Amino acid sequence: MYLKYIVFLLLLIIFQSRYAYAKSIPVIVIAPSKKPQSISTVGTSISILDENFFKNSKEIFLGDVLSSNSNSINFFQSGGHGTSSAIQLRGLPKRYSTVYIDGVKMSDPSSVSNDFDFNHILTSQISRVEILRGNQSSVYGSGAIGGTINIFTKRPEEGFQRDFHYKTGSNGLQNFAGSLSGANEKNSFYFGLERLHTDGISAMMHNNEKDRYRNNSLVSKYDYKFTNNLKFNSNLRFTDTYLQYDKVVDTATATHDEEVDGTEASYSASLIYDVNEKFTNNITLANTYIKRVYAATENSGNAKQDNYYGDRYVLSYSGNYNINLDNSVVFGIEREEDKIGYNKDLSGQENKSNQVISKYFDFQSRIANNAYFTFGSRFDKHSIAGNEDSHRATFAYLFDDRTLKIKSSYGTGFRFPSLYEMFFVYAANTKSLSNVKAENSKSFDIGFEKFLTNLNLEFGATYFNLKYNDVLEGWKTGNSSGLAYTTQNMPGTVKSQGLEFNSKWTPSNLLNIGVNYTYTSTYDGAEQDDPDTSSSYTNAQMVRVPRHLINIKTNFSLPSYEKLDFTLNTKWSDMARDYGNGNRSYNDERVDDYLVNDLIVTYNLWSKYNFHLKITNLLDEKYETARDYSQLGRSFNIGLNRSF
Repeated sequence: MYLKYIVFLLLLIIFQSRYAYAKSIPVIVIAPSKKPQSISTVGTSISILDENFFKNSKEIFLGDVLSSNSNSINFFQSGGHGTSSAIQLRGLPKRYSTVYIDGVKMSDPSSVSNDFDFNHILTSQISRVEILRGNQSSVYGSGAIGGTINIFTKRPEEGFQRDFHYKTGSNGLQNFAGSLSGANEKNSFYFGLERLHTDGISAMMHNNEKDRYRNNSLVSKYDYKFTNNLKFNSNLRFTDTYLQYDKVVDTATATHDEEVDGTEASYSASLIYDVNEKFTNNITLANTYIKRVYAATENSGNAKQDNYYGDRYVLSYSGNYNINLDNSVVFGIEREEDKIGYNKDLSGQENKSNQVISKYFDFQSRIANNAYFTFGSRFDKHSIAGNEDSHRATFAYLFDDRTLKIKSSYGTGFRFPSLYEMFFVYAANTKSLSNVKAENSKSFDIGFEKFLTNLNLEFGATYFNLKYNDVLEGWKTGNSSGLAYTTQNMPGTVKSQGLEFNSKWTPSNLLNIGVNYTYTSTYDGAEQDDPDTSSSYTNAQMVRVPRHLINIKTNFSLPSYEKLDFTLNTKWSDMARDYGNGNRSYNDERVDDYLVNDLIVTYNLWSKYNFHLKITNLLDEKYETARDYSQLGRSFNIGLNRSF
């Protein structure tokens, strides 16, 4: 409860400020309601990493970018580059955040919980990320309980452009990326390639062998304007990967010769028809395909393989009608078909599928001069798990001097059981699928954003509170002589509440400092309320969620030489609960707190070439984000960028 009083006191302090400031260029966002709108009218908590940010970022993987540049994002990884990684929004497991790339839903139908790993998304072709926090199911459907991450790849500009990057560094790192793009009155195209190779580090803490990783990625776009009212847009993304990794089980004696080949592909094709200035229509066909083939590296030609593939087709219609200057509505209908293929030890392919038909609307209104209100609903019909609906309301108030915004949102959400949970979790086929239903959630947040002109300081704080029940977990069935495991909706309620604080101070053109702090208090009701009392827990927190998380970004240039730029990224993560692995036990253990610093030095030559040196983990901190899994020690990469 004291978090609410903290927010209330902060609001009182802010209301006393009389500084006036008007930003001349409005920030436009797309993700909150699937239409362009000014961020000043948005009541949803949102973080934006724009094109200029990615232009200056020297990170190779998107997961590393998100982990140090936004609130309420906890990032963990099972080893070095390319190993399984995840984003947790507002303290919830990764399955409660949906991910979209260029509007295509990227969750993996073949994963256990229909979630998405961030391990293969490289940054060179990305131009923008919008991170929505809190329930977004009324717009984005199943799984968007903790939030939604919308990723946009680069788009062509007028004329003809060429761009290339090259990086090399520790652990045999080689990274090359290049792109060609252009646009005229009728046509536009973008074509980008990226290749990354690293000898890697050991995925596990207890051995020194290296786990190699390779990533070949392609991003392309083609748009055509038939008339001023009719347009065609298309996007394609393809990634081919190879990874060596270590098994979790029996860590003291494992041979560590596992490997996985992966394919990750998505595309979309859209027809956009503007009936007039008020009414826009969009019909889109989209596909996501993800395949994983697991085997042992030694004599892999004769080794048995575990094969998984997930395939999703979505046909959707969306419309946007601007009723007048103060009111508009977004509405749509979608048909999604998910398929999974599962081949365990070459014992024979099993295929399962389901369909979801969704209808939704989102109504936006300026209810007073500076007050903005949104209400939306979504209705989903699942071919196996039944029907679910979700709703969301948001409110934003922008004061006359445009230096203070109050925002709030309330929403309900849901997550349908995945195909894997329904058909492949242990002995799930012994249980009637009609007994497995969707998880349901509620969330609320309230906060403010403030700008102080005389200090050139912007900051904000948000209190959030969410919970979900009917949690899907593995469950013992049968008698003591023949126990089996299946999926079941548990009686417990999972809870998460906390405080998000963000700030950016720019005292001069040569220096700026950004601070993000998140306090998260969680309760894992799915385990704490489990009637199986034989398990041992260290505490009631959600797994791998620290209570305190701080990110500090300090950027400065030399006063007499602005072409030389320094950035220090500092991250401190509090201790967290985790599951024990390997030959010790599977009881709860702890992941220790850690402090990591990354230093980036850039130099601009002739306004055309950009050189950089990045030192990761400057102080060589030994730490884990997931129990037993190694993270990079002190390492470096140097790179060159040229755009023309």
